[in-house]
Amino acid sequence: MEELIIIGGGLAGCEAAWQAARLGVNVLLFEMRPEKTTEAHKTGSLAELVCSNSLRSKEMNTGPGLLKRELEIAGSLVMNAAKRSEVSAGSAFAVDRTIFSGFITDAIKKHPNIKVIRGEVAELPDTTAIIATGPLTSAAMTDSLQSILGEGHLHFYDAIAPIIDAESIDYSKAYLSSRYGKGGDDYANCPMNKEEYDRFYDALMDADTVAARDFEDIKVFEGCMPVEVMAHRGRDTLRFGPLKPVGLIDPKTGKIPYAVVQLRPENREKTAYNMVGFQTRLRWPEQKRVFRLIPGLENAEFLRLGSIHRNTYINSPRHLHKDLSLKNKSSLYLAGQITGVEGYIESTAMGLTAGINAARKILGKDVIYPPRESAHCSLIAHITESDPENFQPSNINFGLMPAGEEILKIRDKKLRRQRIAEIAIKEWEGYIQNVIGNI
Repeated sequence: MEELIIIGGGLAGCEAAWQAARLGVNVLLFEMRPEKTTEAHKTGSLAELVCSNSLRSKEMNTGPGLLKRELEIAGSLVMNAAKRSEVSAGSAFAVDRTIFSGFITDAIKKHPNIKVIRGEVAELPDTTAIIATGPLTSAAMTDSLQSILGEGHLHFYDAIAPIIDAESIDYSKAYLSSRYGKGGDDYANCPMNKEEYDRFYDALMDADTVAARDFEDIKVFEGCMPVEVMAHRGRDTLRFGPLKPVGLIDPKTGKIPYAVVQLRPENREKTAYNMVGFQTRLRWPEQKRVFRLIPGLENAEFLRLGSIHRNTYINSPRHLHKDLSLKNKSSLYLAGQITGVEGYIESTAMGLTAGINAARKILGKDVIYPPRESAHCSLIAHITESDPENFQPSNINFGLMPAGEEILKIRDKKLRRQRIAEIAIKEWEGYIQNVIGNI
């Protein structure tokens, strides 16, 4: 039987390998790291998280919460790893990065149907394969893909947030709390009054950023917008965005602050905190200067400073079938962010879909498409049915999901989303039973 080649050992590639192997297909999983690294990765581990340690909301009335539940039903390796490595973060699903990638690496290496091969793949295979090279696809693979697609790739840039040593936070100013009390004392919060916020905002506006090279056409995804880019939209933009104070009463004053910078635990031990919403392309000395103006962070020790990195994705509505195979080379499937989805969970979902479909192709079975009511298919619909002239990446949200007359009659938004989720789960369970069965 033909082997399935998967290029890329990130979340999408690992999930695709896992699903295909569960169906009885032998998988060759290629990962170029550590022989060749990227601007953002630090290790040679599979499924390394680089932008954040958060898999976003757990709640079922959110798109990410629903998508994660669908992944769990499908026996997702990524979701299993997430549960094994979870750290407390209120209603968000955060993980310990090291435990997370270590669990996936061990599981992939131990699976009898998967062989991991280290080294860069520069050319597209002629056999059935999944391209899951992620947002930092190498120049050689980009050129190879471009030769198939017949047009250039689109590029935009993700910025990653700084990480702070917990011991360097001044807790006489910062306080521990989750928004609206959900999750207990999971976040460290740095409150600002108007004077402190204005001083910080002015410094941020004047700070020096990393300049783009001449060939870089910067198109930043809205969900990973650098904090300084948001700030340029107006003085109060941050106060109604990542620095919004609602639900975060300062116990020292008994009042809601003017603005709040939230810090999310980076690991179980809470020895490090991630600056929520502070993705940035400020120069490193400027980050230290400006971010130390935040009350409680005057003496912050930065374990990692923010940076900017390239993201590559194709014009999927023009090039992809709904089974995630290329229209002009049906033996090649794409998975992960390169398809035009945004986010860890979304990338995993496309890996799961591509893995199942490519495996079924090798096994000589027909494609069974996921139900349109599901979060998975809602993402697929976005990347395959959007206007190709105006296509932009998206993460999962209820705006992508279908709502019939029954749903539209429900006036309460929470109840409406609850009903959408119920229908999605029911249809998804039937789909998984059909394509995977009782494995």
